[in-house]
This record gives sequence, structure tokens and C-alpha cells, in this order.
Amino acid sequence: MGTRSRRSPWAVLIVPLLLVVPTQGEASEFSAGVSLGWLQAGTVPRLAVGPHAGIAWPIQRDFLFTVHDLCTILPPTQEGGPGVYNQTSVDLGYAWKDGNVSAGPSVAFYVMPACGITLCGRVGGLAVGGHAQTNAYVAGPLGVSVSVNVDWVGRGSLVLPGYVSAVVVAGPVLRWSEK
Repeated sequence: MGTRSRRSPWAVLIVPLLLVVPTQGEASEFSAGVSLGWLQAGTVPRLAVGPHAGIAWPIQRDFLFTVHDLCTILPPTQEGGPGVYNQTSVDLGYAWKDGNVSAGPSVAFYVMPACGITLCGRVGGLAVGGHAQTNAYVAGPLGVSVSVNVDWVGRGSLVLPGYVSAVVVAGPVLRWSEK
């Protein structure tokens, strides 16, 4: 009786990632800031404010591998109370002297008030989606960041039985580079 080898589907995802992850010794860049904007999940847009941070490594000349985290806080001043929408992404991007742009897949954890077509209530869960961000540095290490996240939220929820959420925020950003 022969043995059968079993191939892991994770190898398909991990091997390409290892090809783009930077090697040690290359310059890295850390950025952090605070942003203000809105979150739309369901029928009611909500004020969104919160910190964001990212670390980027060059993978080839001006191309970057970046990890971003954006913690969006929905202030309790709105109907339904406070909420949190924390989104993390792994991006590929392009950089130039005074800025960069990146995009990639994301995962978000959320607990927030939301309104669907017929119901309002608190929703929570995990969502997958996409992220895009651009940073423009206008005064040395000080710049402006704009971030857009689109995720699929509410799976299994009576309030949001499958909605797309969008978070659009902008604000100041500060970067530190290691050469």
C-alpha cells in the first residue's frame, strides 16, 4: 500500500510572501499619525477618529512591503454609543522622496453601533477587505496621510446581514527612517 503526500494550500500563500519580505540591513520607515473622517457601515455614516501606524521596508528600489494598522474610534457622541473598528493590512507600494502609496488586503475587528435598512443595534465581528493609503510629506518628516478601507461586515448579523463598510480618514503623519 503506497503513501500519499499531502500538500498544504498555505504553501501557495507563504512562498510568494517570502519572496517579497525584505532582508535585514535594508532601510525601514516607521510612520504614525492621527486621522479624522467617516465610517459608513449600513445606512448611517459615523464620525471616525483615531491613530494609525505603519512600517515599510523597501523590497526593490522604490517598491515597498508595508504593514499598516488603523484603529478607528467612533465617538460616543453619536446615536448608538461608541464603537471601535481596528483594521490591519499587508500592502505593496511605491515610494518617492516625499511620499508613498500602498494597497493590499486587510482584516478588521469591529464592535460598533450600526443601522441596516430595518434595524439598528450593536454589531461585532471580523471582516476581510482591502486597504489603500497615501502619505505626502510636505515639511521634512511631517506630512498628510489619506487612508481608505473597504471591508465586508455583518455576516450573520440581523442588523447588517452583509454590508460593505467604508472608512475614509485623513490627517497628519510623522515618519522616522532608518538608513
